[in-house]
Amino acid sequence: MGADNTVDISEITADLIRQRTEQLRAHIAHTPSIPLPSHLIRQVMGGGHVALKLECFQHTGTFKARGALSNAMSIPEADKKAGITAASAGNHAIAAAWAARVTGLSAKVVMQDNANPFRIARAEAEGAEVILRAPGAPTFAEAERLSTEEGRTFIHPFEGVNTALGTAGVGYEFISDMPDLDAVVVSVGGGGLISGIAAAVKLHKPGCMVFGVEPTGADSMSRSLAAGQPVTLDKVETIADSLGPPMALPLGHALCAAYVDDMVRVTDDQICAGMVALQQEAKLAVEPAAGAAMAGLLGPLRKSLQGKRVGVVVCGANIDAATYQAQLLRGMDHYGALLKT
Repeated sequence: MGADNTVDISEITADLIRQRTEQLRAHIAHTPSIPLPSHLIRQVMGGGHVALKLECFQHTGTFKARGALSNAMSIPEADKKAGITAASAGNHAIAAAWAARVTGLSAKVVMQDNANPFRIARAEAEGAEVILRAPGAPTFAEAERLSTEEGRTFIHPFEGVNTALGTAGVGYEFISDMPDLDAVVVSVGGGGLISGIAAAVKLHKPGCMVFGVEPTGADSMSRSLAAGQPVTLDKVETIADSLGPPMALPLGHALCAAYVDDMVRVTDDQICAGMVALQQEAKLAVEPAAGAAMAGLLGPLRKSLQGKRVGVVVCGANIDAATYQAQLLRGMDHYGALLKT
């Protein structure tokens, strides 16, 4: 996709990605990159090899720990005493709370009042004070108030140089562990994960393709790339709440415009079927955001990636048992159709 020349992406370099990955190494897990030994998936992919980057085994259960810690460790010494704040539906709040704990900072995180109780409990278990507000603007407004009135550093859920340098570690590790990959497939919400991964992949192995996967009801990055500028959706409709930010933002958009080869969309039914694929073929219980990447591979990307060596980023697994069961059952009804796409 054509580069967005309105935003400077020069701070995201191969050297800085490697340096930041090493700086975070003391606390961030180098998650496994493993071949998917599934005869079924290999048949569906025309004999191609599929590999999984198991970021679901990262601290806090998702890749979000990388960007949160990258930001927390970059806070100036004079600002550390005031602590941090964050706004999130779940995974970022948990990660920000964890990052604050491991760096010795206090945390007040603002979560949407419709957030899964499982995720609220996880954030509290990391030592954060959790404040609940209505979804959207009220959640961010409360975090802004905490930043203004208490001097807390706001850690954005998906935008910023430190976030991109943190998430780039996923791509750098994947390419380092499996240098023969032809393509990498990544789920997309606000763009914080794919922007870092795409930069790392393209700066270290330019010939490797990078594909993003969005829910049809939360496709802000696809629309932004088509428009040539960040856009905000009027509404979001998807079961993948981790992929639900209604907008792309300038840096993430610019990095995607420069380094992402293409974006595809998948339905919620396909996302649930992707969860089934990961459960049955990899024995992984994941959240819908991770199911989306597998659904993208088996659905809209299958034809173009036949016979290739493809890496799929399994981005997270923060889901409670009851919700997982319901989504898995929904996915079973659509799994056959996904495999026949």
